[in-house]
Amino acid sequence: MSSEKYTLGIEEEFQIVDPVTRELQSHIQAIFEEGKLLLKENFKPEMHASVIETGTNICSNIQEARQEVTALRNSLAMLADQHGLRIAAAGTHPFSDWREQKITDHPRYVEIINEMQETARANLIFGMHVHVGIANREIGIQIMNAARYFLPHIFALSTNSPFWLGRNTGFKSYRVKVFDKFPRTGIPDYFISLAEYDSFINLLIKTNCIDNAKKIWWDIRAHPFLIRLNSGYAMCR
Repeated sequence: MSSEKYTLGIEEEFQIVDPVTRELQSHIQAIFEEGKLLLKENFKPEMHASVIETGTNICSNIQEARQEVTALRNSLAMLADQHGLRIAAAGTHPFSDWREQKITDHPRYVEIINEMQETARANLIFGMHVHVGIANREIGIQIMNAARYFLPHIFALSTNSPFWLGRNTGFKSYRVKVFDKFPRTGIPDYFISLAEYDSFINLLIKTNCIDNAKKIWWDIRAHPFLIRLNSGYAMCR
């Protein structure tokens, strides 16, 4: 039996809302400076200024990860309350208009907006990402292949975003329809080996489809720079 250990990390994206109107509030900066001191690297802004992300440290098991997630949620809720705000969790906000949300002033987000324009601006969605540390990238690709089968099941269990711009869309997860507008999303192809996977990524870069491997947004994907597998499915879809 292999003695290799796997590690976990969990990121969660929360809505910043007004406690009275329940509208999204682009007030990330109001709580970020204070939050940065309290949560350090576990706390960061996202592309829209009405979104805030927390991330655990590297955890050795699910029990440790749960403790960190609980502590981060409590700390974030406390910080938001101190500024007269609240946090909420769902794949989309049910009625706030994406056109009224401010974009965070950061080079990476400016680059994405310049590249994808209204598609990126309208991508006002929220999710949870589970990172699994795997020392062997070849094994990571095989796990990725096997996990493809389970992604629709996890997705079906986690849907919570039927509303968009105040309308019932008829979808259990309108989040996925919003994100579908981005390229290279959804369930990835099957790759017989790490070499085939890397060759595919390199081809996309060589043909100028992408400038780096972080422009891959599949629901499950191997991290391009770190030796770990990023399970990109969002439990808040």
